[in-house]
Amino acid sequence: MRKARIERRTKETDVIVDVNLDGKGNYKINTGIPFFDHMLSLLGRHGLLDLKIKASGDLKVDMHHLVEDVGISFGKALNEALGKKEGIRRYNASLIPMDESLCLACVDISGRGYLVFNVPFKKRVKSGFDLELTEEFFRALAYNGAITLHINIIYGKNPHHIIESVFKSVGHAIGESIQIDKRIKGVLSTKGRL
Repeated sequence: MRKARIERRTKETDVIVDVNLDGKGNYKINTGIPFFDHMLSLLGRHGLLDLKIKASGDLKVDMHHLVEDVGISFGKALNEALGKKEGIRRYNASLIPMDESLCLACVDISGRGYLVFNVPFKKRVKSGFDLELTEEFFRALAYNGAITLHINIIYGKNPHHIIESVFKSVGHAIGESIQIDKRIKGVLSTKGRL
């Protein structure tokens, strides 16, 4: 089974992430930030990842430490669960609408962490959540998951719809790129490794 558990404890946060790459999209998320919980649930559900996240931290300071550490932990869990990455499709691009918003997320399970994030925000806060932390979460996820991730909002107006299309699109792209293809022997690379 392609599963992993990562526990990250610092003076600022306490994070536990369990991921099953061969799941059904079941999730149990509790970070103490309801809007973030909702977005993480969308990522797990639309990626068909079984995802459990329990996190607490210094929210009295702000949300930055907790959001980033959840991204770090989720990225590490994803990378660990993928193991040698043999037989995975590696790439996927997912174009997901949410009402008037449209997001294109492209994933390469490359072994190299990189993020391109083109998501404009006219409003900074939604339901008490600093929307700029979305980029921090995905940067931590990409670098610690050793994946190349491009996130582009094609268009959109409503901040909730924009962010929702981002999390759904990324979830779907990751979920498809980690699927096993029996035609692939070893890894999908001319280098022989990722």
